[in-house]
Amino acid sequence: MARVLTPRAEDFPRWYQDLIGKARMADNGPVRGTMVIRPAAYAIWERMQAGMDARIKDAEAQNAYFPLFIPESYLSREAQHVEGFSPELAVVTHAGGKELAEPIVVRPTSETIFGEFMAKWIDSYRDLPLLLNQWANVVRWELRPRTFLRTTEFLWQEGHTAHATEADARDYARRILHSVYEDFMVNLLAIPVVPGRKTKRERFAGATNTMTLEAMMGDGKALQMGTSHELGQNFAKAFDITYTSQAGSVEHAWTTSWGSTTRMIGGLIMVHGDDSGLRLPPRLAPIQAQIMVVKAGEGVTEAAVKLRDELKAAGVRVKLDDRADVPFGRRAVDAELQGIPVRVEVGPRDLAAGNAVVARRIDGTKTPMALGEVAGAVADALKTDQQRLLDDARTFREGRTVDVKTLGEAIEAAQDGWARLPWSAVGPDGEAEANGKAVTVRCLVNPDGSVPESDDEPGVLAILARAY
Repeated sequence: MARVLTPRAEDFPRWYQDLIGKARMADNGPVRGTMVIRPAAYAIWERMQAGMDARIKDAEAQNAYFPLFIPESYLSREAQHVEGFSPELAVVTHAGGKELAEPIVVRPTSETIFGEFMAKWIDSYRDLPLLLNQWANVVRWELRPRTFLRTTEFLWQEGHTAHATEADARDYARRILHSVYEDFMVNLLAIPVVPGRKTKRERFAGATNTMTLEAMMGDGKALQMGTSHELGQNFAKAFDITYTSQAGSVEHAWTTSWGSTTRMIGGLIMVHGDDSGLRLPPRLAPIQAQIMVVKAGEGVTEAAVKLRDELKAAGVRVKLDDRADVPFGRRAVDAELQGIPVRVEVGPRDLAAGNAVVARRIDGTKTPMALGEVAGAVADALKTDQQRLLDDARTFREGRTVDVKTLGEAIEAAQDGWARLPWSAVGPDGEAEANGKAVTVRCLVNPDGSVPESDDEPGVLAILARAY
């Protein structure tokens, strides 16, 4: 397999690009920075959507859809917001053969247009909370694109909510952070994430507080996997989102926004992938088990079909590969590249002995076993290997996270892992110094792992790392 992919230890970025190409996950689009998501990766995204969407609905948010085009004047109403996004905006100035009276922005995010309609739809405290989410694409003009991680156009979900009180908005933003994002990433993606608070320097444009989920990639760098923002009353005042309270007074609402993107696919690759390709967590995998006919004839295909039906009846997402005209080795390599958790190989010699071979992608084992035991063995492997991926990723992160005392030690440690130290030893000035050396404060956390309520809580720790 080293001849198929560049080894991770030799050149991690090259390995990443090799894997995306060889596993047929994506191609570069015709416009710089865009990507074509191929079926193998889009099937993963659909599974991500389903898992995330169910959790969003459990949090009582409803899906809607808002326009791709936003009047430029909307963005200018919230000064910090437009300033934060100005370098990334794609602006339409001509359409229908004419110059537009007002330029139109291709949405980089939708706080402003959601705000416009929230103001229209909310009259009374009875209309609150208003909990909305949309699945959409957005455009941010990316100077240094990298497939899935930073692209000019990407897919995501973005939630936008309005609340009667600051406490309600704060609680809901945290509910999304933990009950939706953290639960999804840990239990479906098998990626251990650190929930924390962004510093003022790293905060979302226009937010009063940004909370993040950070994951360590296979090269020790960090990746921001999702964010949840408290917007205070900034957008409510800019868009006049008001409601009449129970007491009869007119008040501004408190709003939140939160999002996760196709960047999670890149994170999945870099956390779980190895020199043989992708390794998909079984709960996420579009195909959990692939039944493979090694060689046709002698009842092999019939036995393979029976195994497929048994696994399907047991609730396993299963595919039959009976392409005997394609060399078996090539098909096995493709299955490994695409990270299918389990292969069940059936050939004439196996069948003559009443056996099949169960090959597990995640631990690399290949075990002959009686045909009647295959379904149970596959179910056990899927459960065990989901947990193994999570445990391995957590062990790797803990092994690459170092507790230090000074900023200099943190910058040095961040060259190949994460550094953790008191935020008081860094501060805004130290953060600027670290940024100058390509190291960022990924988040602030309490010693017990909880998310701080403010930057200056006693004992708050900072996690510093290089990041994608």
